[in-house]
Amino acid sequence: MERVTLYPVSCEKLGAGRTDLEWLDGVLAGGARIVQLRDKESDDRSLYEKALVFRRKTAEAGALFLVNNRLDIAMLADADGVHLGNSDIPVEAARRLVPEMIIGVSANTQEQAASAQARGASYYNIGPLFETKTKAGLTEFIGSGAIKSYAAVSSLPFTVMGGIKFNHIDELTANGARRIAVVTALTQAEDIVGETGRWSEAISRKLARNQ
Repeated sequence: MERVTLYPVSCEKLGAGRTDLEWLDGVLAGGARIVQLRDKESDDRSLYEKALVFRRKTAEAGALFLVNNRLDIAMLADADGVHLGNSDIPVEAARRLVPEMIIGVSANTQEQAASAQARGASYYNIGPLFETKTKAGLTEFIGSGAIKSYAAVSSLPFTVMGGIKFNHIDELTANGARRIAVVTALTQAEDIVGETGRWSEAISRKLARNQ
């Protein structure tokens, strides 16, 4: 996770007519060092087969591969990790099964961030920061100002996510974010390859200036 700056997350439903595999080719060609397969629509067989392709292509590109929610699919596809939400199986249970795997956990409160390491997480995600199309029914967003207070309660690496646009990069990095997770900023980009590179370069440039 130390080399990660931009963290692309897939969502075929919001892919502007493109498949997850087309998206994957684009973000990898754009230089992504990590990808997360987030697919809540496919049946188990289709998701497994898709995960195998993600694993092969990320391995060829030297990128990390994580699966959202589904520890079983992550294990079967030999993924590098899994990201678990607060309604998924407990991180503690997952860690017993996969002692070496990267396990991310969602932190919607400071308490969840503070307990992430003790529960066995490798990193936690702060969010949702801003209004987002990815999850329906959300009415509360914590904003970029919460990043410092969340980061203060845990020494684990963290990502930030939720409605993030390119013009948010300055304020996110100024508040301590080093790893920015995005969905629609890339799934709906006209040029996924170019946009992935643009985001990665902008984040790296801002981090270098803030050091």
